[in-house]
Amino acid sequence: MNTKLLLRSLILILFCIVKANAQEVLTVEDAVKIALENNYEIKIASNNLLIDKTNVSSGNAGMLPKATATIVDNNGIQNISQTRSDGTVNKLDNAKNNSLTYGVGLDWTVFDGLKMFAKMDQLKELQKLGEAQLKLTIITKISDVNATYFDLVQQQQQLSALDSTIVISNQRLTLAQNRFTIGKASKLEVLNAQVDLNTDKVTLLRQKELFTNTKILLNQILARDTKIDFKVVDRIVVDNKLLLAELSALAEKQNPQLETQIINKRVSELQLKQIKAARYPTVKLNTGYNFSDSQSSLGFTTQSSARGLNYGFSASLNLFDGFAQNRNEKISKIQIDNSKIAIDQQNSALNSQLATSYQTYLTNLELIALEEKNEAIAKQNLNITLDKFRIGTITTLEFRTAQLNYVNAKVRYSNAQFQAKLSEIALKELAGNLSF
Repeated sequence: MNTKLLLRSLILILFCIVKANAQEVLTVEDAVKIALENNYEIKIASNNLLIDKTNVSSGNAGMLPKATATIVDNNGIQNISQTRSDGTVNKLDNAKNNSLTYGVGLDWTVFDGLKMFAKMDQLKELQKLGEAQLKLTIITKISDVNATYFDLVQQQQQLSALDSTIVISNQRLTLAQNRFTIGKASKLEVLNAQVDLNTDKVTLLRQKELFTNTKILLNQILARDTKIDFKVVDRIVVDNKLLLAELSALAEKQNPQLETQIINKRVSELQLKQIKAARYPTVKLNTGYNFSDSQSSLGFTTQSSARGLNYGFSASLNLFDGFAQNRNEKISKIQIDNSKIAIDQQNSALNSQLATSYQTYLTNLELIALEEKNEAIAKQNLNITLDKFRIGTITTLEFRTAQLNYVNAKVRYSNAQFQAKLSEIALKELAGNLSF
């Protein structure tokens, strides 16, 4: 009998170990890595950047010549009547005529008012714009991953607090039942203890539901199977050494939204250069080698063929286009002014967000210290209250108040850490310094 019991115990322990190992411990660094590899929005932004890189080429800027191969074959069947100057008339029904021309041509714009060089520079700036947009997407997703991850850590801490309060509520119910049995307490005390225990269980179930749903949300952000189960770390470590001056300096250099506005201004300036290029002449070189062959059933020449090289150049200059050139330049200059305004607006918004977020960050750091002390006091108060409750010197209402105060203190402490972490993440996101 003892051998069977021992065997069952070993099997149960082994099952628990296997089940525990089946859950991966997911760190925030691992979560960020998975998001960078899998997230759909990051993949789309990466592909858009590849498009921008592909567009940066001399041919796309119009610097290279264009070679074209052509072939034209015309055939006809006609009833022909010809009257010559001496009065001779020639007639032929179903006369066949055909001509064949084929060859290779080359066209090259050698000067267009330096438009092609401005276009090349603009393509390079558009690539930088794609890089800035990819960086913005990555930082935003890393921020989402961090916020969701540490939300899970906070919820896990709250689950731990609720588990401990259920243990205490069970102890209270047991004490109430024992006291009722020996006649030192009324049935009402037992019923109240049972109601409070059930209330705690309901709260725990709701918290478990929220915890599970947040896990699903994080899996969705990581673009992996939402059914994957995992554990998170049990601590929230807040960087308490952030300085506003350093954050502002970093934001001015590497905030992706500000960087995007600056690049947009450069793109607008290069667009104006391309428009101004229309004031200069355009010079093109052309050459080609062609073959031609024609046959006619009736006429002075029934067959002819030719082949040879042709070359030349063309030049054009816009003299008057209904003032479209002036209009386009004015519009382009206005767009440059708008881009300057957008930079100033982004700078103002960025400085405002940094200032408010930093103040929130400082407040949350103070709250962490305060709530940590409150938790320690609430725990000490609960221990004293529990001892008094065991000997029957306090009422159940006083005990329940101390119990709830302790749970609320733990929840507030956990929430203070989480809010401070969110403030840290927001500040680093604004500074463009959120670690990849």
